Amino acid sequence: MSSRRRSREHALQILYQWDMRKQPVEESIEAFYGSLYSEENAAQPERDEFLEQLVRGTVEKAEEIDALISGHAEHWRLERMPAVDRNLLRLAIYEMRNTETPAPVVIDEALELARRFSTEESVQFVNGVLDAIHREGRVGA
Repeated sequence: MSSRRRSREHALQILYQWDMRKQPVEESIEAFYGSLYSEENAAQPERDEFLEQLVRGTVEKAEEIDALISGHAEHWRLERMPAVDRNLLRLAIYEMRNTETPAPVVIDEALELARRFSTEESVQFVNGVLDAIHREGRVGA
């Protein structure tokens, strides 16, 4: 597994925890790193800059991102979406709009995460929402 894929996977896990526990993002990040530490492995886990950029950026822009999701997720209210799908969309939209990663790569990575952590229906849903947002972005560019 590539390091960026692993970073996205871990970012999704942190965002899920942040969303479900309604705790400050820094607490969610520290809880994640704390879960990697054990008494058997006395070394502190190495920080992942890409992961932290994704998490902090997604949370910082969550309101804007949630508005985009709501506008493109037909027949789905944000709070009624499965939490994994909601946070996967947030993560992918942040990365697609705020990093140098090409949108097709972001979408492919998001679909892989959906296959791993959600359902086949979710894969189709995530693909539809991300594709619509990507197409909208290209029109305005």
